[in-house]
Amino acid sequence: MNKILIIEDDKTLRDELSLLLTNAGYSAEKVTDFSAVDTLIKNTDADLLLLDINLPNSNGEALLQEFRKVKDTPVIMLTSRTGELDEVLSMSYGADDDITKPYNPTILLLRISAVLKRTRKTGQEKVYKGIRINSLKGSLTSETREILLTKNEMLIFQTLLDRPGEIVSRDDLMTVLWDNNEFINDNALSVNISRLRSKLSDLGLPDAIETRKKQGYVLR
Repeated sequence: MNKILIIEDDKTLRDELSLLLTNAGYSAEKVTDFSAVDTLIKNTDADLLLLDINLPNSNGEALLQEFRKVKDTPVIMLTSRTGELDEVLSMSYGADDDITKPYNPTILLLRISAVLKRTRKTGQEKVYKGIRINSLKGSLTSETREILLTKNEMLIFQTLLDRPGEIVSRDDLMTVLWDNNEFINDNALSVNISRLRSKLSDLGLPDAIETRKKQGYVLR
């Protein structure tokens, strides 16, 4: 049974999360004293952290930065902010995913499941055509520069990387991203693919992802 540590200062939300996770078959542990939360999370044996971005006398992103210096335990940020910039900032500090409050319980559980599966299956760093891939940080690094990917861009790239030379269908990618393709439309996937291609091009790999019409995508 996976243990999940809840770091959320709103008692109502914290209790709701605990009940949701327990009913879903997880072991839920709650932080209630935030006076030394940095030390507490560094010593946790949890399999995943749900970390609120706004905590009493603390900043979730700063806590995450310090936590990443000692542990690579998966972290999902709970945030009230929206926008790609906030997502990229969370990923740059080492978050594996983020979800905006108020969250959909079903989607949150799907995100947790996806992160646990992804972090079990992949190591922290791989290499593709000279580019170092850090899936935990969400970064691609060449000899001269580092580019950060959003969580969805990294999931797409990691899926293609795990299936070299194989055509990965759009339906497969949407299932990987959201575990259920009813949560996303076809255009949103196209936007993520386009942004990923642009970032790969910036690293000198303009033709890395090949489109196979009516079939899907192949990583070359």
